Amino acid sequence: MVAAQAGEERLAVVGHSMGAHTAVAYALAHPERVAALVIVGPVYDGSISDASLEYWDGLADALETGGIDAFVDYVERVQGTDPAWRDSVRRFTRARMEAHRHLDAVAAALREVPRSRPFDSLAELERLEVPTLVVASGDDADPGHPYATAAEYARRLPRAELVSEAEGQSPLAWQGGRLSREIARFCAANWPKAQE
Repeated sequence: MVAAQAGEERLAVVGHSMGAHTAVAYALAHPERVAALVIVGPVYDGSISDASLEYWDGLADALETGGIDAFVDYVERVQGTDPAWRDSVRRFTRARMEAHRHLDAVAAALREVPRSRPFDSLAELERLEVPTLVVASGDDADPGHPYATAAEYARRLPRAELVSEAEGQSPLAWQGGRLSREIARFCAANWPKAQE
């Protein structure tokens, strides 16, 4: 793991979607190691519903039986994305999946990670005294990562900053260069404070 290789240094921990919850869980378990936290598109709200598990299992089934094409089709069919964003969602989802070398491992993660509880409730966020950037997405383009959930994380985290794209733009989480600049700006502004 990267944290082990960093030795005693404090880290900026970044996670997207399910990875956002992993990042928060790490920060809760090892607050002394985390200098800054970046949470992109959090979904976990402290509960696990049967409908949510059905969605993740459906994604895994689609990937296992039909590969990336079936996965992309499933996202489009089930997620309820605004038709104006259809092509962008398909392109982004395909590019994200094509970056993976081991799709069987992705399918296993889609089944297992949503069943885990990274923390018991959102109230636990209130004890994270670390500078945190929370990246939200507009619901029209990305209903799978609700804006309200990201806003609730930002409200509960004592040292959080909430950012998102302007209305009508593609989600900030999909804009690699722009997202990287936001993260770099945030870390530059907060890293010295985080070390105090």
